[in-house]
Amino acid sequence: MANFLGTDGFNWFVGVVEDRNDPTKTGRLRVRVLGHHTSNKIDLPTEDLPWAMAVLPTTSPGISGLGQSPSFIVEGSWVFGYFRDENFQEPVILGTLPGLPSETGNPNKGFYDPNRRSTDEDEADYELSVYPRNINEPDVNRLAVNDEEKPAASLVQRQAARLENIPTADVDAVGNVAASDTDTWSEPEISYKAVYPLNHVFESESGHIKEIDDTPGAERIHERHRTGTSTEMRPNGDLVTLVKNDNYSITGNNNKAYIAGDSDITIDGRHKIYINKNGQSNNNYDIQIGPNANINIQVDTGNINLVTKQGNINMEVANDYNVNVQGDYNLNVKGSKNENIEGNKTSNTTGAVIHRGQTIDLNP
Repeated sequence: MANFLGTDGFNWFVGVVEDRNDPTKTGRLRVRVLGHHTSNKIDLPTEDLPWAMAVLPTTSPGISGLGQSPSFIVEGSWVFGYFRDENFQEPVILGTLPGLPSETGNPNKGFYDPNRRSTDEDEADYELSVYPRNINEPDVNRLAVNDEEKPAASLVQRQAARLENIPTADVDAVGNVAASDTDTWSEPEISYKAVYPLNHVFESESGHIKEIDDTPGAERIHERHRTGTSTEMRPNGDLVTLVKNDNYSITGNNNKAYIAGDSDITIDGRHKIYINKNGQSNNNYDIQIGPNANINIQVDTGNINLVTKQGNINMEVANDYNVNVQGDYNLNVKGSKNENIEGNKTSNTTGAVIHRGQTIDLNP
């Protein structure tokens, strides 16, 4: 019997995954095993390695696709397992062995990731395996390690893309309209302050990320798409949501929102609201302003257009009704015009006054 690892009764092994494209799609992996297999891929090509089943945690499926699947073991991963047969043809993977890679992978040799970083034979990356991505640093995710000399790319991107000094509405003081000055707001500073080993990170190959950070004083939950669309629950309970492209929100029934503080919306494009699309009765658009506050509407360049296709415009004014018109004041009435004034009426006109009508009665 050969004298190497895994020949002492319980036939265990250490090896490197070289293929995960299982034609049966059951999560099997091809593993080149130390001691059993040569590193010469001419003598033993990757496609001739036996398929190994992977023992998955209880959160992964035992049947019918339930849980998380397939396993997240990529080519180049070091794994530990055992042979369940005496001929060493039925390997079973029990787990992975993360480490501290000291060299890049060589896709031309066994015990390395066979996938190349480049498909162009003239590029230097053609002779490098995809994994490991980095050398002389642990396989543990950079977001979990938090080495300031080697920051995670996603963290650098978040810090660079942070939005600052977004303006709110700015209403000028004109006539009887009081000013409502603008202020600005910014996306909160990135609250990442992870301390190893308290940040638990999941990252996919393309860069999707989930973080559950238990670092005292910096506890966060962060979920991020590779494009930068993300949601983060910050240490103080703030929720920051970033959408890098279009945002769709569809609610099948009612939608309720309560804001205890202020609300600011700044829109670079248009904004439309369509109420009572189904034409039901009493589906009103109600706006109520509490005591000691105003409704201010300012158009910097453009018109304010108010149209009722069917129905009236009703206004109840408790005090004065003030209108300042810098240009002409045009009023077209196809019906009658009635004015009931309990006090006096005063008209001051610097130009001509012209009244035309079938009958003009100036007497009570």
